Amino acid sequence: MEVGVGPWLGPWPDESHYDPALLAEGDRRNVVDRYRYWRHEAVVADLDARRHDFHVAIENWQHDLNIGTVVRTANAFLAREVHIVGKRRWNRRGAMVTDRYQHVRYHDTAADLVAWATEEGLLVVGVDNLPGSLPLETVHLPRRCVLLFGQEGPGLSPPARAAAALVCSIAQYGSTRSINAGVASGIAMHTWIRQHAAPPPHGPSPS
Repeated sequence: MEVGVGPWLGPWPDESHYDPALLAEGDRRNVVDRYRYWRHEAVVADLDARRHDFHVAIENWQHDLNIGTVVRTANAFLAREVHIVGKRRWNRRGAMVTDRYQHVRYHDTAADLVAWATEEGLLVVGVDNLPGSLPLETVHLPRRCVLLFGQEGPGLSPPARAAAALVCSIAQYGSTRSINAGVASGIAMHTWIRQHAAPPPHGPSPS
């Protein structure tokens, strides 16, 4: 089954956000109907006008395969930016091209991330099942914050733990010690959405 829509049927719209190539050839991108046939730059501009006040950060010391999932989920929940701490190379396959629509910023160390967040007036919230962490289910997340996740396996690095103003844990009921960072980030982002966001817009189908 083909994804998306075929060439535009009928007279073409003349608004500047439409892409003539997509109108002629069809739009097979993985985008919601609201953005069918839109130019890439127009989609990003519209997203930028509506982005939420939270950021997402993940440590990348061992080329974590979860980063693509974090980026894709950040796009779904319209995070302001994704921050990658450590190595700049990461596997983009899991992002499913959403990194084209999501702003990604790089920091060499956790201290660099915190320094940037402090300048921006953002509170760094670590998410990890650590002794003394607060249950995410009971915490009211700051509206302007950076949700920080650690490397798969070891979790937040000691510098990241020390840098976080608040550390939250996600309730688990099975035998595993932890869930991967991709899943954890989705749970934490949705928690922020439930506390702070309005319902998503539902524009009419363009065709």
